[in-house]
Amino acid sequence: MANLRQTPLTCSGHTRPVVHLAFSDVTDTGYYLISACKDGKPMLRQGDTGDWIGTFEGHKGAVWGVALNSQATRAASGAADFNAKVWDAVSGDELHSFQHNHIVKSVGFSADSSHFVTGSNEKLLRIFDLNKPEADPTVFSGHTGGLKHVMFFRGDKQLISCADDKTIRVWDRASGQEVQKVELSAAPSSLEVSKDGSLMTVTHGNVVSFLDTEKFEPVKEFTMPTQVSSASLHPDKTIFVCGGDDFKMYKYNYSTGTEIESFKGHFGPVHCVRFAPDGELYASGSEDGTLRLWQTTVGKTYGLWKCVEATIGNSTESANPPAPTIQEVPAN
Repeated sequence: MANLRQTPLTCSGHTRPVVHLAFSDVTDTGYYLISACKDGKPMLRQGDTGDWIGTFEGHKGAVWGVALNSQATRAASGAADFNAKVWDAVSGDELHSFQHNHIVKSVGFSADSSHFVTGSNEKLLRIFDLNKPEADPTVFSGHTGGLKHVMFFRGDKQLISCADDKTIRVWDRASGQEVQKVELSAAPSSLEVSKDGSLMTVTHGNVVSFLDTEKFEPVKEFTMPTQVSSASLHPDKTIFVCGGDDFKMYKYNYSTGTEIESFKGHFGPVHCVRFAPDGELYASGSEDGTLRLWQTTVGKTYGLWKCVEATIGNSTESANPPAPTIQEVPAN
Protein backbone atom coordinates (compact mmCIF):
# COMPACT_ATOMS: atom_id res chain seq x y z
CA MET A 1 0.00 0.00 0.00
CA ALA A 2 1.46 3.36 -0.96
CA ASN A 3 1.80 6.04 1.67
CA LEU A 4 -1.32 7.95 0.76
CA ARG A 5 -1.22 11.70 0.89
CA GLN A 6 -4.07 13.65 2.46
CA THR A 7 -5.62 15.71 -0.34
CA PRO A 8 -8.11 18.22 1.00
CA LEU A 9 -10.95 19.63 -1.05
CA THR A 10 -10.72 23.41 -1.18
CA CYS A 11 -13.96 25.39 -1.00
CA SER A 12 -13.45 28.92 -2.24
CA GLY A 13 -15.92 31.78 -2.50
CA HIS A 14 -15.42 33.73 0.70
CA THR A 15 -13.38 36.93 0.44
CA ARG A 16 -12.30 37.30 4.10
CA PRO A 17 -11.26 34.98 6.95
CA VAL A 18 -13.57 32.06 7.74
CA VAL A 19 -14.10 32.13 11.52
CA HIS A 20 -16.73 29.50 12.32
CA LEU A 21 -18.52 26.55 10.72
CA ALA A 22 -21.22 24.06 11.62
CA PHE A 23 -22.70 20.86 10.20
CA SER A 24 -26.28 19.64 10.22
CA ASP A 25 -27.16 16.07 11.18
CA VAL A 26 -27.47 13.50 8.39
CA THR A 27 -30.78 14.12 6.59
CA ASP A 28 -32.63 12.35 3.77
CA THR A 29 -30.58 14.40 1.30
CA GLY A 30 -27.21 14.02 3.02
CA TYR A 31 -25.75 16.56 5.41
CA TYR A 32 -24.89 20.23 5.11
CA LEU A 33 -22.20 22.70 6.14
CA ILE A 34 -22.55 26.41 6.91
CA SER A 35 -19.64 28.83 7.25
CA ALA A 36 -19.28 32.19 9.01
CA CYS A 37 -16.98 34.73 7.44
CA LYS A 38 -15.83 38.27 8.05
CA ASP A 39 -17.18 39.10 4.56
CA GLY A 40 -20.66 39.09 6.12
CA LYS A 41 -22.00 36.40 3.79
CA PRO A 42 -22.62 33.00 5.41
CA MET A 43 -22.57 30.18 2.87
CA LEU A 44 -24.38 26.85 2.75
CA ARG A 45 -22.73 23.81 1.16
CA GLN A 46 -23.33 20.13 0.61
CA GLY A 47 -21.37 18.62 3.49
CA ASP A 48 -19.74 15.63 1.83
CA THR A 49 -18.53 17.43 -1.29
CA GLY A 50 -18.32 21.10 -0.29
CA ASP A 51 -20.44 22.07 -3.29
CA TRP A 52 -21.85 25.56 -2.87
CA ILE A 53 -25.65 25.70 -2.45
CA GLY A 54 -26.30 29.32 -1.57
CA THR A 55 -25.28 32.48 0.26
CA PHE A 56 -27.41 34.18 2.91
CA GLU A 57 -27.53 37.89 2.07
CA GLY A 58 -28.52 40.51 4.64
CA HIS A 59 -25.84 41.14 7.27
CA LYS A 60 -23.96 44.44 7.24
CA GLY A 61 -20.91 43.29 9.16
CA ALA A 62 -18.61 40.36 9.81
CA VAL A 63 -20.46 37.12 10.65
CA TRP A 64 -18.92 35.48 13.72
CA GLY A 65 -21.18 32.52 14.47
CA VAL A 66 -23.40 30.18 12.47
CA ALA A 67 -25.66 27.19 13.10
CA LEU A 68 -27.89 24.74 11.25
CA ASN A 69 -30.77 22.93 12.84
CA SER A 70 -30.54 19.14 12.76
CA GLN A 71 -32.52 18.71 9.52
CA ALA A 72 -30.88 21.69 7.76
CA THR A 73 -34.22 23.44 7.21
CA ARG A 74 -33.14 26.46 9.25
CA ALA A 75 -29.89 28.38 9.42
CA ALA A 76 -28.74 31.04 11.88
CA SER A 77 -26.02 33.65 11.97
CA GLY A 78 -24.68 36.22 14.43
CA ALA A 79 -22.77 39.26 13.29
CA ALA A 80 -20.89 42.48 14.00
CA ASP A 81 -23.96 44.46 12.85
CA PHE A 82 -25.42 43.59 16.30
CA ASN A 83 -28.00 41.27 14.71
CA ALA A 84 -28.74 37.57 14.93
CA LYS A 85 -30.69 36.23 11.97
CA VAL A 86 -32.68 33.06 11.37
CA TRP A 87 -33.00 31.92 7.75
CA ASP A 88 -35.02 29.43 5.76
CA ALA A 89 -32.14 27.20 4.67
CA VAL A 90 -34.11 25.84 1.71
CA SER A 91 -35.25 29.12 0.13
CA GLY A 92 -32.54 31.35 1.59
CA ASP A 93 -35.13 33.83 2.89
CA GLU A 94 -34.54 35.74 6.11
CA LEU A 95 -37.22 34.72 8.63
CA HIS A 96 -36.25 36.68 11.75
CA SER A 97 -33.72 39.31 12.75
CA PHE A 98 -33.05 39.92 16.43
CA GLN A 99 -31.40 43.22 17.35
CA HIS A 100 -28.73 43.19 20.07
CA ASN A 101 -26.67 45.97 21.65
CA HIS A 102 -23.29 44.58 20.65
CA ILE A 103 -21.61 42.00 18.39
CA VAL A 104 -23.36 38.59 18.34
CA LYS A 105 -20.64 35.93 18.51
CA SER A 106 -22.59 32.68 18.78
CA VAL A 107 -26.00 31.26 17.79
CA GLY A 108 -27.73 27.89 18.21
CA PHE A 109 -31.02 26.02 17.85
CA SER A 110 -32.85 23.83 20.33
CA ALA A 111 -33.30 20.19 19.29
CA ASP A 112 -36.85 20.79 18.02
CA SER A 113 -35.86 24.13 16.37
CA SER A 114 -38.53 25.99 18.37
CA HIS A 115 -36.03 28.09 20.33
CA PHE A 116 -32.92 29.99 19.44
CA VAL A 117 -30.00 31.06 21.65
CA THR A 118 -27.47 33.84 21.17
CA GLY A 119 -24.28 34.87 22.95
CA SER A 120 -22.93 38.39 22.53
CA ASN A 121 -20.23 40.82 23.56
CA GLU A 122 -22.79 42.21 26.03
CA LYS A 123 -21.75 39.19 28.17
CA LEU A 124 -25.36 37.94 27.98
CA LEU A 125 -27.11 34.81 26.70
CA ARG A 126 -30.58 35.19 25.24
CA ILE A 127 -33.20 32.60 24.32
CA PHE A 128 -35.81 33.57 21.72
CA ASP A 129 -39.03 31.62 21.13
CA LEU A 130 -39.25 31.27 17.34
CA ASN A 131 -42.99 30.61 17.59
CA LYS A 132 -43.33 34.02 19.27
CA PRO A 133 -40.42 35.98 17.80
CA GLU A 134 -41.81 39.34 18.88
CA ALA A 135 -41.78 38.30 22.57
CA ASP A 136 -38.92 39.46 24.81
CA PRO A 137 -36.13 36.91 25.08
CA THR A 138 -35.13 35.13 28.28
CA VAL A 139 -31.81 36.65 29.38
CA PHE A 140 -29.03 34.93 31.35
CA SER A 141 -26.34 37.09 32.93
CA GLY A 142 -23.22 36.33 34.94
CA HIS A 143 -20.31 36.14 32.53
CA THR A 144 -17.81 38.96 32.99
CA GLY A 145 -16.38 38.75 29.46
CA GLY A 146 -17.76 38.61 25.94
CA LEU A 147 -19.38 35.31 24.96
CA LYS A 148 -17.45 33.01 22.62
CA HIS A 149 -19.82 30.05 22.23
CA VAL A 150 -23.24 29.10 23.52
CA MET A 151 -25.48 26.08 22.88
CA PHE A 152 -28.42 24.15 24.24
CA PHE A 153 -27.31 21.38 26.59
CA ARG A 154 -28.62 18.30 28.41
CA GLY A 155 -31.79 17.73 26.43
CA ASP A 156 -32.34 21.48 26.01
CA LYS A 157 -33.09 21.87 29.72
CA GLN A 158 -29.90 23.84 30.13
CA LEU A 159 -27.44 26.01 28.22
CA ILE A 160 -23.67 25.81 28.11
CA SER A 161 -21.46 28.78 27.31
CA CYS A 162 -17.85 29.89 27.32
CA ALA A 163 -16.47 33.41 27.37
CA ASP A 164 -13.42 35.63 27.46
CA ASP A 165 -13.63 35.59 31.27
CA LYS A 166 -11.85 32.18 31.07
CA THR A 167 -14.93 30.25 32.22
CA ILE A 168 -17.36 27.66 30.94
CA ARG A 169 -20.78 27.91 32.56
CA VAL A 170 -24.00 25.90 32.59
CA TRP A 171 -27.34 27.66 32.98
CA ASP A 172 -30.65 26.15 34.04
CA ARG A 173 -33.49 27.33 31.81
CA ALA A 174 -36.21 26.80 34.41
CA SER A 175 -34.57 28.88 37.15
CA GLY A 176 -32.49 31.16 34.94
CA GLN A 177 -29.53 30.51 37.24
CA GLU A 178 -25.94 29.45 36.67
CA VAL A 179 -25.60 25.89 37.99
CA GLN A 180 -22.02 24.91 37.09
CA LYS A 181 -18.79 26.69 36.30
CA VAL A 182 -15.28 25.71 35.25
CA GLU A 183 -12.36 28.14 35.32
CA LEU A 184 -9.69 27.73 32.65
CA SER A 185 -6.08 28.87 32.50
CA ALA A 186 -6.69 30.89 29.33
CA ALA A 187 -9.70 32.25 27.45
CA PRO A 188 -11.51 29.42 25.64
CA SER A 189 -11.44 29.60 21.85
CA SER A 190 -13.79 26.71 20.99
CA LEU A 191 -16.34 24.48 22.67
CA GLU A 192 -17.92 21.27 21.38
CA VAL A 193 -20.17 18.71 23.07
CA SER A 194 -19.77 15.12 21.86
CA LYS A 195 -22.54 13.41 19.91
CA ASP A 196 -23.54 11.26 22.90
CA GLY A 197 -23.42 14.27 25.23
CA SER A 198 -20.83 12.76 27.59
CA LEU A 199 -17.74 14.83 26.76
CA MET A 200 -16.96 18.41 25.92
CA THR A 201 -13.95 19.46 23.90
CA VAL A 202 -12.48 22.84 24.81
CA THR A 203 -9.47 24.67 23.40
CA HIS A 204 -7.71 27.30 25.51
CA GLY A 205 -4.23 28.65 24.89
CA ASN A 206 -2.19 25.74 23.47
CA VAL A 207 -4.25 23.12 25.31
CA VAL A 208 -7.06 20.81 24.16
CA SER A 209 -9.11 19.65 27.16
CA PHE A 210 -11.79 16.96 27.29
CA LEU A 211 -14.19 17.31 30.22
CA ASP A 212 -16.82 15.00 31.61
CA THR A 213 -20.13 16.79 31.05
CA GLU A 214 -21.65 15.55 34.33
CA LYS A 215 -18.97 16.46 36.84
CA PHE A 216 -17.19 19.04 34.68
CA GLU A 217 -13.86 17.40 35.49
CA PRO A 218 -11.00 16.99 32.99
CA VAL A 219 -10.82 13.48 31.51
CA LYS A 220 -7.82 14.22 29.29
CA GLU A 221 -5.70 17.24 28.46
CA PHE A 222 -3.14 17.55 25.69
CA THR A 223 -0.66 20.36 25.06
CA MET A 224 -0.25 21.25 21.39
CA PRO A 225 2.78 22.61 19.50
CA THR A 226 0.90 25.87 18.79
CA GLN A 227 -1.90 28.11 20.04
CA VAL A 228 -5.05 26.17 19.14
CA SER A 229 -8.21 27.88 17.97
CA SER A 230 -10.46 24.87 17.58
CA ALA A 231 -10.66 21.11 18.12
CA SER A 232 -13.21 18.43 17.29
CA LEU A 233 -13.64 14.88 18.58
CA HIS A 234 -14.62 12.10 16.16
CA PRO A 235 -18.15 10.76 16.81
CA ASP A 236 -16.67 7.40 17.89
CA LYS A 237 -14.11 9.16 20.16
CA THR A 238 -11.08 7.42 18.66
CA ILE A 239 -9.37 10.51 17.28
CA PHE A 240 -9.54 14.27 17.49
CA VAL A 241 -8.41 17.02 15.13
CA CYS A 242 -7.33 20.55 15.86
CA GLY A 243 -5.80 23.61 14.24
CA GLY A 244 -4.45 27.00 15.18
CA ASP A 245 -1.78 29.62 14.66
CA ASP A 246 0.84 27.57 12.78
CA PHE A 247 -1.45 26.94 9.73
CA LYS A 248 -1.36 23.15 10.34
CA MET A 249 -4.12 20.61 10.79
CA TYR A 250 -3.36 18.01 13.46
CA LYS A 251 -4.88 14.59 13.99
CA TYR A 252 -4.33 12.79 17.31
CA ASN A 253 -5.22 9.45 18.87
CA TYR A 254 -7.71 10.36 21.60
CA SER A 255 -6.88 7.53 24.00
CA THR A 256 -3.07 7.89 23.87
CA GLY A 257 -2.57 11.50 22.79
CA THR A 258 -0.18 10.36 20.05
CA GLU A 259 0.02 12.55 16.95
CA ILE A 260 -1.17 10.56 13.92
CA GLU A 261 -0.48 13.18 11.28
CA SER A 262 -0.10 16.90 10.72
CA PHE A 263 -0.07 18.83 7.48
CA LYS A 264 -0.10 22.36 6.27
CA GLY A 265 -3.09 22.83 4.02
CA HIS A 266 -4.03 26.41 4.75
CA PHE A 267 -2.12 29.62 4.04
CA GLY A 268 -3.15 31.27 7.30
CA PRO A 269 -4.08 30.38 10.87
CA VAL A 270 -6.85 27.78 11.24
CA HIS A 271 -9.85 29.30 13.06
CA CYS A 272 -12.36 26.43 13.16
CA VAL A 273 -12.50 22.64 12.70
CA ARG A 274 -15.42 20.23 12.92
CA PHE A 275 -16.08 16.58 12.14
CA ALA A 276 -18.95 15.79 9.82
CA PRO A 277 -21.87 13.97 11.51
CA ASP A 278 -20.89 10.63 9.92
CA GLY A 279 -17.24 11.08 10.92
CA GLU A 280 -15.98 10.45 7.38
CA LEU A 281 -14.46 13.90 6.99
CA TYR A 282 -13.69 17.06 8.91
CA ALA A 283 -13.84 20.66 7.77
CA SER A 284 -11.54 23.55 8.58
CA GLY A 285 -11.87 27.30 8.08
CA SER A 286 -8.96 29.69 7.95
CA GLU A 287 -7.68 33.24 7.89
CA ASP A 288 -6.87 32.49 4.21
CA GLY A 289 -10.59 32.74 3.34
CA THR A 290 -11.09 29.09 2.43
CA LEU A 291 -12.80 26.07 3.88
CA ARG A 292 -11.10 22.73 3.41
CA LEU A 293 -12.53 19.24 3.72
CA TRP A 294 -10.20 16.46 4.89
CA GLN A 295 -10.70 12.71 4.77
CA THR A 296 -10.73 10.91 8.10
CA THR A 297 -9.54 7.70 6.38
CA VAL A 298 -7.17 8.71 3.58
CA GLY A 299 -7.64 6.67 0.41
CA LYS A 300 -11.30 5.78 0.96
CA THR A 301 -13.73 6.48 -1.86
CA TYR A 302 -16.12 9.01 -0.37
CA GLY A 303 -17.74 12.19 -1.66
CA LEU A 304 -15.45 13.61 -4.35
CA TRP A 305 -12.49 11.46 -3.30
CA LYS A 306 -12.06 8.59 -5.74
CA CYS A 307 -9.57 5.94 -4.77
CA VAL A 308 -8.28 4.05 -7.81
CA GLU A 309 -6.07 1.00 -7.98
CA ALA A 310 -3.00 1.81 -10.06
CA THR A 311 -0.86 -1.06 -11.32
CA ILE A 312 2.82 -0.18 -11.05
CA GLY A 313 5.06 -2.88 -12.51
CA ASN A 314 3.87 -6.14 -11.02
CA SER A 315 2.59 -4.58 -7.83
CA THR A 316 -0.75 -2.94 -7.26
CA GLU A 317 -0.69 0.24 -5.25
CA SER A 318 -3.57 2.34 -4.11
CA ALA A 319 -3.31 5.80 -5.58
CA ASN A 320 -5.38 8.70 -4.39
CA PRO A 321 -5.39 11.25 -7.20
CA PRO A 322 -5.53 14.91 -6.24
CA ALA A 323 -9.09 15.89 -5.51
CA PRO A 324 -10.59 18.63 -7.68
CA THR A 325 -10.82 22.12 -6.33
CA ILE A 326 -14.45 23.02 -5.92
CA GLN A 327 -15.32 25.92 -8.15
CA GLU A 328 -17.55 28.54 -6.67
CA VAL A 329 -20.85 29.35 -8.30
CA PRO A 330 -21.34 33.10 -7.87
CA ALA A 331 -24.51 34.22 -6.17
CA ASN A 332 -26.95 35.98 -8.45
